Amino acid sequence: MPETWAESLDIAVLLPCYNEAATIGPVVRGFRAALPSARIYVYDNNSTDGTALHAMLAGAIVLRERRQGKGHVVRRMFSDIDADIYIMADGDGTYQPDDAEELVRTLVTERSDMVVGTRRGVHDDAGRHGHALGNRIFNMLYRTIFGPDFTDIFSGYRAFSRRFVKSFPAVSGGFEIETEMSVHASRLKLPVTELELDYGRRPEGSHSKLSTFRDGARILWMFAMLMKETRPFAFFGQLSALFMAASLGFMAPVLAEYFETGLVSRMPTWVFSMALMMVSFMLFTAALILDSVARARAEQLRIHYMGIEAIGLNDKPAAITIHQAENSTRRKKKAKAA
Repeated sequence: MPETWAESLDIAVLLPCYNEAATIGPVVRGFRAALPSARIYVYDNNSTDGTALHAMLAGAIVLRERRQGKGHVVRRMFSDIDADIYIMADGDGTYQPDDAEELVRTLVTERSDMVVGTRRGVHDDAGRHGHALGNRIFNMLYRTIFGPDFTDIFSGYRAFSRRFVKSFPAVSGGFEIETEMSVHASRLKLPVTELELDYGRRPEGSHSKLSTFRDGARILWMFAMLMKETRPFAFFGQLSALFMAASLGFMAPVLAEYFETGLVSRMPTWVFSMALMMVSFMLFTAALILDSVARARAEQLRIHYMGIEAIGLNDKPAAITIHQAENSTRRKKKAKAA
């Protein structure tokens, strides 16, 4: 990367790790070679295999987070580290450090707040076939609920602006943190970009920490909670419609009997149907009220986001950096075309 980038941008590489001794050394050295001026932080999450030592020997700044779970680590990283641009990747060697330069360039030239390195070939490894269906279902579900901003919500290779990092609440505790990041961007209509990158296999001796069913259930629960918090009208409105349909279903035969005979012989069924209708009305009222609350919270988050200085728009050196990044991108495209 040109020297002028190093002079005008403070870049931090953040690597959350749990038992990645077999891979963290080469990953750190790869990022040091790709981004020589960047600070590289490894956050050790209670590893027992010497991950912290291998990271330190490779030249990383090693810090610790005692609460177990990637979400807790990301929240700590975003709170502790100040930088202009943040690169987040996993320490398992599946993401290529050489792609970090392109992530930074895309973040700057596109004026984005988050660039997601979507995973090319993520399902090519036979060991991931158990996760392939879940990935497709969750990505489809995300686009249905929150919008079409992302095609790979589980990618752990991302670049962020300071604006994004310092306005991101980070409430989840585990692997569902990437979903929360995506919802945060969609909710505030932040400028985001996707960049398709190669996704590799774990080397021999490195094992995935992801549990298909346990973590899948946690992600599904996070979907429901994020929908409740960000789209309460849709969430409670659907519950209201469900209770209303049940109420009408129980009510119909009682009404049919009443219109035929003038009698109500199934009084408990009638009372139960009316109770279901009252619940439906209450849920619909809650949907209206919480929708106004959610809109107010989104406005406050947006105001806080706007109060954080953007990269490259208010000062001359950063503006020059953007211009040079655009020129560099054009030169690379011409070279590929040739």
